[in-house]
Amino acid sequence: MKLMQNLFSEKRNYLLGAILLVIISLASVGFNWVDRSDYDLARQEVLLRKIGHEILLQSDDNTSRVLPIEKIAENEYQISFENELTFQADSLVNTIKRLLAEGPFPRDYVVSVVNPADAKVVFGYAISKDKKDDIIACKGRIQPLGNYKINIQFKPAAISFSKNEFLIGSLLAMALVGFIFFRSIKPRRSSSNPEDNNLLRLGSMSFDAETRQLKINGETIELTKTETRVLHIFALSPNEVIERSRLQKEIWEDEGVIVGRSLDVFISKLRKKLEVDPNINIVVKRGKGYKLEVIA
Repeated sequence: MKLMQNLFSEKRNYLLGAILLVIISLASVGFNWVDRSDYDLARQEVLLRKIGHEILLQSDDNTSRVLPIEKIAENEYQISFENELTFQADSLVNTIKRLLAEGPFPRDYVVSVVNPADAKVVFGYAISKDKKDDIIACKGRIQPLGNYKINIQFKPAAISFSKNEFLIGSLLAMALVGFIFFRSIKPRRSSSNPEDNNLLRLGSMSFDAETRQLKINGETIELTKTETRVLHIFALSPNEVIERSRLQKEIWEDEGVIVGRSLDVFISKLRKKLEVDPNINIVVKRGKGYKLEVIA
């Protein structure tokens, strides 16, 4: 019974440790994702305002303000201005392309310059990581003075990259939990003989708890079920005092009755069967319990 309790306790410790590890891993990845997202959003707003600032300078306006950046859709932002302005198409394309390259933005985006008076797009173009897919029209033209707003829409797949990282981190952590858990439920056996995991070595004897046998010099000594249980407890802790109450509890408690003198009877029977090896003996420790003495 004690062996099974230890085994289940070991499994539980492994599982609890694995669960704690995955919680820490997911929390670390999650916090990193949130922190990085907040930081990226702050950088994005600064760069978008810088785009507005340079467009105003190109319109010979160095006093009016760039209004607060608005997020008008999941991946789309709007730059608006306090006063009217004019712009040259080539300069607008080059300015936005140069500044977006400095930040955490995707390299695929569409720019639309809108006239709020009639909600029409007066100028627009598309940029791709692959330059051959760029779409830029009406270059070389200067747009008349107007109260324009600049909308920049980014390709969704690239902006969700951090979410993919979070998913990958979660899957790896879960795989680690599975690996640790299945290792923990693999049966383990204690043995001082690495060549045979079914045997426990006691001096010149080998003890097999499964077959209930002691073997020495080619001879086999049969053990009863209870003798095997008693000897197994001793064999797992040789040269250590085992309390009498522990032996009684682990051997007879599951049967519902604990008989005090029964333990002495089985100890006596075991001593006789162990006599074939003079280096092994079960001795009484007064007021404490019993000890299996094994002389190396």
